[in-house]
Amino acid sequence: MEPLIVSGTLNSLSAIAQYVKAAACAAGLDEKASYRLRHAVDEIATNIIFHGYKTPGSEGLLHLQADIDQKTLTISIQDTGVAYDPYQTPTPDEKELHLPLEQRQLGGLGVYLAIQGVDKFMYNRVGNGNQNIFVVYRPVS
Repeated sequence: MEPLIVSGTLNSLSAIAQYVKAAACAAGLDEKASYRLRHAVDEIATNIIFHGYKTPGSEGLLHLQADIDQKTLTISIQDTGVAYDPYQTPTPDEKELHLPLEQRQLGGLGVYLAIQGVDKFMYNRVGNGNQNIFVVYRPVS
């Protein structure tokens, strides 16, 4: 697919969701896999916007690329925001996952669900940018 380049603002989340939805459809993903992928990409993109470009006056772009091969749909997001490795976010423990919402600590659950929502997730710091890669296995024909 053609890449998508959007500004690192909340207004871009709709375009990102549509891009991921189109890629999931082109890859033949079922509704559940498509939803989980959209949620994962949305969570990480939102974190990039809120945390990567949080410095006043800082702005940037998000570059998305969807690649489909025989076995997988891979979506990558590249940005030039502050270094942020989602794997550095503390993983909620099993006990915390079952607590009522009002008793849970704020933050971290979205990243956890994003990483768990795809078949494979990778993060790389490349030069002065971040690269988040989401891989979902395509249905076997």
